[in-house]
Amino acid sequence: MPVANGSERQKVDAAYAATVGRAAYLWGWPLVNMHNRRVFMEQLPEPGLLAGIVPAAPPGRIGMLHDYIRPEERVVACPNQDVAYGFGTLDARRGPTVVQVPDFGERFWVYQVVDQRTDSFVELGAMYDTAPGHYLLAPETWEGEVPDGIAGVFRYDTHVAVAIPRVFLDDTDEDRAAVLPLVNQICAYPLDEYDGTTKTVDWTDVPSFGAEGSTDGEAETHWVDPHVFFDALGEVLDEVPPLPGEQALYDWVRPVLDAATRDETVASALRQAALDADQTVRELFEFRNYGLPVAHHWTTQTTGAAFGTDYLMRTAVGKSNIFVNTANETTYFYQDLDASGQRLDGRRAYTVRFDAGLLPPVRGFWSLTVYNRHHFFHPNELDRYSLGTKNQHLTYGDDGSLTLTVGGDAPAGSAELANWLPAPADEFTLYLRCYWPERLVLDGAWTPPAVTPA
Repeated sequence: MPVANGSERQKVDAAYAATVGRAAYLWGWPLVNMHNRRVFMEQLPEPGLLAGIVPAAPPGRIGMLHDYIRPEERVVACPNQDVAYGFGTLDARRGPTVVQVPDFGERFWVYQVVDQRTDSFVELGAMYDTAPGHYLLAPETWEGEVPDGIAGVFRYDTHVAVAIPRVFLDDTDEDRAAVLPLVNQICAYPLDEYDGTTKTVDWTDVPSFGAEGSTDGEAETHWVDPHVFFDALGEVLDEVPPLPGEQALYDWVRPVLDAATRDETVASALRQAALDADQTVRELFEFRNYGLPVAHHWTTQTTGAAFGTDYLMRTAVGKSNIFVNTANETTYFYQDLDASGQRLDGRRAYTVRFDAGLLPPVRGFWSLTVYNRHHFFHPNELDRYSLGTKNQHLTYGDDGSLTLTVGGDAPAGSAELANWLPAPADEFTLYLRCYWPERLVLDGAWTPPAVTPA
């Protein structure tokens, strides 16, 4: 077996390259995903909307929505319809970025900011009692002076990072009007534009950019192509420094990448290894194939945005629902199966009953969302994709219980219709979010009820 030595070219055969290649693909998939998103965003001239619906911006800035994201979105799988979203990338080569935090009052909010490993490196949100002000997102290598008026500095050590503000929004016209002046104060810009003042942006009037793949097709935009994965991995290894203990992994992969530049049989073996490993990644897309099992066939995970060396979970989450929050910010429960273990199918109806006093225990909000088999919204006449805290007119039982119905035909009664989630006449997935969960959720003492065929 070859021994890694960066100073010498080593002999690497196709079989060895294939073995290393499969492991490298499963390990590096999220890093390449983030790399490619940054490359894509570099094409944008200014903050705006992709195809008129998806917030986006060139590196160092963010775009914002002022309402829920639309079901046509295909840039990020498993979006929610409980918040006004923002999205932007950071590029360490461009230096620090300033982000503004307005005074949200009692409204739930959180800014998720993750490095190229999709690990969080900030604490900005209601659960942290963050004060309004200006905050700096700076590369670790930046040695400049922090100006007066900056309330806090958060540093990242990778080339790429992603910032995603989330601001809770009731499903009412009144709350849409109330949230607008707040989201108009959410923006990001390079440090050299900082002057201590609060800048505003009218996010109802921003340019729209045509973007192939942002709304087309049924599945998520194809951010990682296994055919060219290893063409980018060498650059990505330079962008993401090894974590403690990872240097040996880097030394394991680099000689194989180097050999592929000189030997077409090795390059071919790597391409085939990527295709083979991509099948495993596709299997990890299904929630029932990974995670921590809890009651009634639900699964969850506890290392989101704090993956460290939990590589398989990092890739599984990256494929199925990238950009999850840390567990203390949001706990997620995933469901592909009914109470008997059968695949959920929207041609029949199901009930999810929360007994009195057993709604998801959260300090922020909770919601139950329906996704189609591609983990996106299913367009429907009600324009309804989730139910939960945001809904003011849910119907409770006389005993204080709440029963939601999912799939099947629309109920005839108005009370039943208020509690109904449309589902595609096909396989679908349920996804329960607990934003700012109570300790009962974090400790596993509370888990969702069964999804029972009606």
